[in-house]
Amino acid sequence: MVPKVKICGVTSIADALFAAEAGADAIGLNFCARSPRCVTVEVAAAIAAALPSGVCKVGVFVDAPRAEVQAIAERVGLDALQFHGDESTEFCAGWRWKTIKAVRVRDARSLAGAPIQKVDFILADAYVEGRSGGTGHRVPLEWLGGVPAERLILAGGLTPDNVAEAVRAVRPAAVDVASGVERAPGVKDPEKVERFIANARTA
Repeated sequence: MVPKVKICGVTSIADALFAAEAGADAIGLNFCARSPRCVTVEVAAAIAAALPSGVCKVGVFVDAPRAEVQAIAERVGLDALQFHGDESTEFCAGWRWKTIKAVRVRDARSLAGAPIQKVDFILADAYVEGRSGGTGHRVPLEWLGGVPAERLILAGGLTPDNVAEAVRAVRPAAVDVASGVERAPGVKDPEKVERFIANARTA
């Protein structure tokens, strides 16, 4: 199975278009105010409108109120919602968009309680105290049992140099990268984006 590739934390139309041209299947737009990759609703809508059809537009939310998530999803034209905070299983259910629940994996038991039946995908990210994501830390691959590979999105510390190894080991549905393809927080490096996508696809 060739994994889909999501380039997350995109903050500009230029970066979004380059990622799409390089073959990205999905673009992540971060709406968490604490993140250096946070975008306004207006900027996100402009990025979403510029993307070619077929590229999945994913909104990343951290413990945002349900009404706020819905309003942003409708305004931006999102295709999927990624919940990256402490959202309950009930909160993650019942949306008309595709849903992704991020789990910050701190040990081998972390994924045991993932709400697999309530969302479309589980995203496994590294646990770092006080950080919601984008840390550059890797998840030990042996901790990823318990989630069917076809519903697993692997994130956390992936780079162009290690993504092929991770894909071969796990065969996830998708891989997700933010800091691993940046020259600065929120600013993507075109060469790294190209290599990441190529290496993920040929693993």
